[in-house]
Amino acid sequence: MKGCKIVPGGVTAPQGYRASGIEARIKSPKRDMALIVSDVPASVAGMFTTNLIKGNHVKLCRKLIKAGKAQAVVINAGNANACNGPEGLQAAHRMSSLTAAELGIAKKLVFPCSTGTIGLPMPMDRIEAGIKMAAQALSRRGGPDAAKAIMTTDTVDKQVSFEFKVDGKPVRLGGMAKGAGMIEPNMATMLGFLTTDAAVDAKALQKCLSAAVVESFNRITIDGDQSCNDTVLIMANGLAGNKLLTTEHRDWPVFVKAVNQATKELAMKIVLDGEGATKFVTVVVRGAASDADARKATRAVANSLLVKTAWCGGDPNWGRIIDAVGYSGAKIKEELTEIRFDALPAVKNGRRAPGVELKDLEKVFARKSFSVVINLHLGKGTDTVYTCDCTEEYIKINADYMT
Repeated sequence: MKGCKIVPGGVTAPQGYRASGIEARIKSPKRDMALIVSDVPASVAGMFTTNLIKGNHVKLCRKLIKAGKAQAVVINAGNANACNGPEGLQAAHRMSSLTAAELGIAKKLVFPCSTGTIGLPMPMDRIEAGIKMAAQALSRRGGPDAAKAIMTTDTVDKQVSFEFKVDGKPVRLGGMAKGAGMIEPNMATMLGFLTTDAAVDAKALQKCLSAAVVESFNRITIDGDQSCNDTVLIMANGLAGNKLLTTEHRDWPVFVKAVNQATKELAMKIVLDGEGATKFVTVVVRGAASDADARKATRAVANSLLVKTAWCGGDPNWGRIIDAVGYSGAKIKEELTEIRFDALPAVKNGRRAPGVELKDLEKVFARKSFSVVINLHLGKGTDTVYTCDCTEEYIKINADYMT
């Protein structure tokens, strides 16, 4: 983004934020508990899973966010705190209470988040000890540690942070996310946390985040499975000293672009780190009868195991792709359909494109990153999804349900 420079620090890059990532032995032997704290109460906005089965932290956070204020987020990895009865909700409340007590702030300002295996009781003895350790370990340089502590099957931590200007003042935005499997649009299965020192009206902040998620986290899929714990939160503490940002502020578009860039980069990092993935694939549908139809088609292609395994093997099997569009529920006329792999035509008028050799298509599929562009020639509907292949490694990772 023009006028935006990369800076180090992740969620602690903006003024007034501290973070930590420690090992609470919930998922040994690595960091598995993170804490993000603002020096002052901040405006907050959030997006949560649309799954009808919801983790207990989602149930609590959806209530807390109505007040539009937050000061801390406490996150544990290794246990989803989902489908474990009334005790699970009590555990979420306990996480907030303990964190608030350690920090000397109000419980209503502490948002708990959990990720990991569904259905297990929360190990509250370890959680409680971990919260105390995390509070003691808080640091202005703790962003990278926090990013590592929320990982589950992730192989790399996922962070962004950069600086731009609002009202002529330097403003910073930082972020971190986790996610590698159980990823599907409609709030992709992941946790994401953004921090900024900009002063932002809570309602405007929610509008900004909601729109950004649609264009980022809701456009990725790894395996078609949606979690019950998906959460994205953003805190804005105002310590940059700018005039309060609202949708009417002259620099509102600058802030919106920055949030869009942060969420898009984090979303791409999730796909690139997809469980066992070796290929990054962009699926585009154009010319659909409607955007809704285009969305049906992109999701059907991106989530098809037959398609994804063909990508893994470098097999440009366009028959599997057109078949997936055919059962997607989108309107389609076989004789009008075109498919391109990057710029190379594979299908023309519903048939193999003339003059294109199989070896040329195979060269495209040998790349680490390529696009599948489908034109239905039925209207102006469009949609784009970012996804990956499905490999034997994905099976190995998920064969152990305790992962």
